[in-house]
Amino acid sequence: MSKNLVIVESPAKAKTIEGYLGKDFTVRSSFGHVRDLAKKGISIDIDKDFAPHYEVDDDKKKLISELKKLAKEADMVWLATDEDREGEAISWHLKETLGLADSKTKRITFNEITKTAILKAIENPREINLPLVMAQQARRVLDRLVGFELSPVLWKKVKPSLSAGRVQSVSVRLLVDREREITDFSSENFFRVSGKFTNLQGQAFKAEFNKKLAGPDEARALLDKCVGSSYSVKELEVKPAKKSPTAPFTTSTLQQEASRKLGFSVARTMQVAQQLYEAGFITYMRTDSVNFSETAINGAKAAITDAYGQEYSSPRNFATKSKGAQEAHEAIRPTDFGRPSISGDASQQRLYDLIWKRGIASQMADAQLEKTVARIAVSGAADNELFVANGEVIKFDGFLKVYIESTDDETEEQEGMLPRLNKGENVNVVEITATQRFTHHAPRYTEAALVKKLEELGIGRPSTYAPTISTIQKRGYVVKEDRPGHERKYTQFALVNDTISEETKTENTGAEKNKLFPTDIGMVVNDFLVDNFSKIMDFNFTASVEREFDDIAEGQMKWNEMIRKFYGPFHDSVETTLTTTSKATGEREIGVDPVSGKKVIARIGRFGPMIMIGDQEDETEKPRFASLQSGQSIGTITLDEALELFKLPREVGEFEGKKVSANVGRFGPYIQHDGKFVSIGAKTGIEPMTVTLEQAVELIQAKREADSNKLIKSFPEDATIQVLNGRWGAYIAQGKKNYKIPKGTEATALTLEEVKAIIVEADKNPAPKKRFTKKS
Repeated sequence: MSKNLVIVESPAKAKTIEGYLGKDFTVRSSFGHVRDLAKKGISIDIDKDFAPHYEVDDDKKKLISELKKLAKEADMVWLATDEDREGEAISWHLKETLGLADSKTKRITFNEITKTAILKAIENPREINLPLVMAQQARRVLDRLVGFELSPVLWKKVKPSLSAGRVQSVSVRLLVDREREITDFSSENFFRVSGKFTNLQGQAFKAEFNKKLAGPDEARALLDKCVGSSYSVKELEVKPAKKSPTAPFTTSTLQQEASRKLGFSVARTMQVAQQLYEAGFITYMRTDSVNFSETAINGAKAAITDAYGQEYSSPRNFATKSKGAQEAHEAIRPTDFGRPSISGDASQQRLYDLIWKRGIASQMADAQLEKTVARIAVSGAADNELFVANGEVIKFDGFLKVYIESTDDETEEQEGMLPRLNKGENVNVVEITATQRFTHHAPRYTEAALVKKLEELGIGRPSTYAPTISTIQKRGYVVKEDRPGHERKYTQFALVNDTISEETKTENTGAEKNKLFPTDIGMVVNDFLVDNFSKIMDFNFTASVEREFDDIAEGQMKWNEMIRKFYGPFHDSVETTLTTTSKATGEREIGVDPVSGKKVIARIGRFGPMIMIGDQEDETEKPRFASLQSGQSIGTITLDEALELFKLPREVGEFEGKKVSANVGRFGPYIQHDGKFVSIGAKTGIEPMTVTLEQAVELIQAKREADSNKLIKSFPEDATIQVLNGRWGAYIAQGKKNYKIPKGTEATALTLEEVKAIIVEADKNPAPKKRFTKKS
């Protein structure tokens, strides 16, 4: 047995590190957290200063036994989990669970998985940083308290099976607030005037009029002034400028840029970055620091000088602005700047390329520019009515040779070059257009834009962004989707050859791609929490909690004192809300049913958003209900749209001599035929109100084919038992229970007796229910 046992978090990392250490080291993985707050009950003893009750996950018990055996045989155990709070907590839990003595336990960390970094870490061990562990414990305990006490309030007051969380709920609030802002927004129109001109050499350039015009009368009046006018360069400014590179990546900025440039979701970015880190290609990917080590700066300098020349190198470090940033950490960067590309799958290569370019650009020289502004006077207009042309020329590209940062501003345009112009020279007009434009509401959030906002507000930390955004989508409070725009007419005036024309044109506007939309249930839950738990939902309070976690991590505050200060008022709010508030449904009266004369109401019901005709208090006649279709909202649905829903179930036609109908049920829209139900998937784009017989038949036949492929074997002697093909391979189904087929058994060859024997054995020795506790 090796003298040294090294425990890391992931098997991929273990494999890489084992190659760097000699035969005296055995490297094993903990597969993330090994224990957590017990699943049953709150698992926090509130009366004993909020003492947490931890338990080892069922699926980790065998692993713990193996690690205990290895630790007992080793002379020294090296806890080499990640260097953030989660990693520190994992090391502490390992030490406690394995019963490791201080004398044979060492804690090591490294920012990158390279031989140099690993050996340096071995030479500089330390003890477990308990304040860091307590900061993580405080977060875990606080979040359990909030979730455990708030969720039952939502079950009783809104809808069963809902949940609430300290960070997730304020994230949803940001989206709801933006959605309300968009709903309340009233667009105004104006006219933007632009001209196309040529200089004396016939070279073309564009210039924008320096004022927005309020309406068609003003636009027409300006063009009238331009008829027969001459144009000249009234002012010309040429001045040098420079553009500096952006700081290297933090977790947040990597998520934003990977979204803009690569189209990655926040979760995918972190998954791929984790793979790159564990393979030794990049430094640790959960960081809010923009620092580079001296080694990294020197490595970048050598790579830049070698590839581009000495004049392109400009070593520098950046100041971290993020609250609570850990300056000892580094920004996300390649472990070797001399490696501009890597092997790996397409996602890994693309993300690495982005990280390499951003990191190398941050150490390159400023770009040197020449900016030109030309103001064009119109002889028939006032002195202050000018056309303005902007241009820039790159004199020295510097870091732009490698990397240009993207922005979230969809309207931003790059300045082009201007032809040579001289002050006082006349220019010729080719065309002037005055185009009707419309003011835009604030954009909906993308995942990356939401991360940016959370970071600006000081809410969450690098390790929390991705799981928070995944959680609010999984819980149904938010959907990420594309939505089509709509046609809009606009007016355009054009002046060509001193003749003014007017034209009405059409454009598509309002299209959304990969945007986050709050759902009806998300909005109702948000409003309920804001009304009854204003402190929890306050952005400043949530940010102040993060700062208190930082204080705990720095040893300036005791974790249970912070929890005690929070819990008392919070628990009182829970008790008050349970006893004094009425049920929240988001109810909205949208009109009167012309047939029955009863009220039509949109609201949240037990199974989601719905329309109700009538009153539940009416003892003579029960109300009628209909579920909303995808894309519909209780906040915006019209009376006509609501009444259409009551035309379901809708008869679509006949197939094989039996009726085909479309309807919406508890689990969404479906087709019914011959006593069987076929789900209409959201990705099909098919709606029950408009589905054709041809589309319905295609869905029915596709379901039949899928079902036939699923069945491996059935038994005439016992129709309750089948051998089926599932997502993870063949399995046995008996009624509503499923059973694993032992490894090495050929599913197609199973007899009924063998299947029954497998069922009996499995019922005698039920497998423990798996619980996965991952580090987020």
